[in-house]
Amino acid sequence: METFTNIRALIIDMDGVLWHGAEPMPGLCEFFQTLRELRIPFILATNNARSTAAEYIIKLAKMGVTVVIDEVLTSSMATAQYLSEHFEPQATKVYVVGEAGATEPLLAHGFTLTCLYEPGADLVVCGMDQTITWDKLATATLNIRAGAMFVGTNGDVTLPTERGQTHGNGAILAALQAATDVKPLVIGKPEPIMYQQALSILGADPATTVAIGDRLDTDILGAVRTGIRSLMVLSGVSTEQDLAVSDFQPTWVLPDIIEVTKALRGESVNWR
Repeated sequence: METFTNIRALIIDMDGVLWHGAEPMPGLCEFFQTLRELRIPFILATNNARSTAAEYIIKLAKMGVTVVIDEVLTSSMATAQYLSEHFEPQATKVYVVGEAGATEPLLAHGFTLTCLYEPGADLVVCGMDQTITWDKLATATLNIRAGAMFVGTNGDVTLPTERGQTHGNGAILAALQAATDVKPLVIGKPEPIMYQQALSILGADPATTVAIGDRLDTDILGAVRTGIRSLMVLSGVSTEQDLAVSDFQPTWVLPDIIEVTKALRGESVNWR
């Protein structure tokens, strides 16, 4: 196993790493206190597109952790940034299946959002939406069938919550793909786009940056595709059994962020 050294920046997933739904993971405050004390810059990079960056800041504040807007990157923010680099926002209409977390970054970049059953969207962007309806899916389907580009903020088929795993945005993408025969362009992990944006924000060297996540198929695979090291915690979706049959591996595996904190401090830890 590679020695846990030469770590100058972190890209950290949130769901399954920092919390389950509304429940913070044990050791959350100590983890962030250690990052501040050691002066390790980080980006909280989540595939969950439902909430805005401001909402994540508020959520963490309620858990006793202070972060700033430049330390948060959602797949919706990554999607809006990517699309703004490939389309002229002021001349592009977007229909969104999603909530404020998906719409606000697009509006901030200057895109025009279309309404239910309004034709003529150039893009259909689909993010996690707990207010999903038949009409939303129908409008997305009609626009995609009319030629709109189909974009998914992320492809997670499940989402860890305090009640257990439920369906994620990937399940919605699958429904729309079945209805249109069009495969979406996915921006979030495991595609490298989001990690590359995080590295750019941090101004970090990939060789000294580590991604921390709980999902082999998104967090860890995304790190592999980006060419950075990764640390998987076993507090979320993926298990040791998943690791045993995977054709790719994280650089390190630890039970949870309590052990990550110990490792960052140079203490003895329970490596898996």
